[in-house]
Amino acid sequence: MARNRKLGRPTDQRLAMLKCLTTDLILHGKIQTTEARAKEVKAIADSIISLAVKEKDNFEMVDVKVVTTKLDAKGNKETVKATSKNGKEYLKVVKEEKTVSRQKDMPTRLNARKKIMRMINKVKDEKGKNIDLPGKLFNEIAPKYADRVGGYTRIIKLGQRRGDAASIVILELI
Repeated sequence: MARNRKLGRPTDQRLAMLKCLTTDLILHGKIQTTEARAKEVKAIADSIISLAVKEKDNFEMVDVKVVTTKLDAKGNKETVKATSKNGKEYLKVVKEEKTVSRQKDMPTRLNARKKIMRMINKVKDEKGKNIDLPGKLFNEIAPKYADRVGGYTRIIKLGQRRGDAASIVILELI
C-alpha cells in the first residue's frame, strides 16, 4: 500500500506541486484546491508548524558590529575628498560603525529552519525582496499555536468542480 497519494503525477511534479501549495498556505493563510491535494498538504503543513512551535523560543540575542555608509538628510551617501599615494584626489565614502542586537539561532532551531526551507519555496514580494517564510513561521504563526497540540489546519468542503466533478475544498490555518 502506498504511503502517500500519487495525485496522478510523476514524483518530481507531485513534490513540486505540494511544495508550492504548502508555501501558498503559509504565505496567505488559506488555499483552495482539491480534497486529495489538501489532505497531503495538511500533513506537510502540520509537521512544519509543529516543528516551528517546538523551536520558536530557541534563540539568543547577540550584539553585532555593523559597518554601514553614512547618509545625509536626502538619503545620499556622504563622501570626503581623500588623496592617494601618488597624489591624486578621489571621493571616499564615509562609513559608520554601529552595534546592533540580533537573534542568533541555536543549533536545533537552525536545523529546524533548514528542514522547513527544504519543504517550502523561496518567495519574493512585489518589490522583488525575499520574504522570510521560516521567520514568519517562527515569529508569527508558531506563537499563535503555542498552547495547541496538533491540528493547525482545517479543511472546509465547497462542493464539486464543474469540469471534472472533483471535490473542491478550502484548506486554511486555524
